[in-house]
Amino acid sequence: MNQIKYRKGYKYQLAENYTILTDILGHEIDTEFIRLSVPGELTILSGYAWDGPSGPTFDTPNAMRASLVHDALYQLMRMELLPQSFREYADRLLQKICLDDGMDDLRAEYWLHGVKVFAKGAASPKNRKKILTAP
Repeated sequence: MNQIKYRKGYKYQLAENYTILTDILGHEIDTEFIRLSVPGELTILSGYAWDGPSGPTFDTPNAMRASLVHDALYQLMRMELLPQSFREYADRLLQKICLDDGMDDLRAEYWLHGVKVFAKGAASPKNRKKILTAP
């Protein structure tokens, strides 16, 4: 019998590559869907799946790009390819992108507070998505 292997918990899939310049310098990371270059260029490749904005919030256009970048950086930390010391930077970058994309200051501050308090475990290697099989 043939089985499939899959992961659950994703809502969105990137349709085109997305690149953003970060302040994460000196790392050369190349995974199936995420690349980070020494000068800090983060590229998330088409096909990357993420869960969008997390927590008690709405998936609005001014939150999508921030959630994509934040989830990719946290994934690199979960994979132990990026040190946990970059968690605060990832959280601040999430807030900056939200503001750049037109989110109001109060909601962006709420988001920053939310990830600082509730998202620490999301960057932990213990929380890698498990591979499931079916049937």
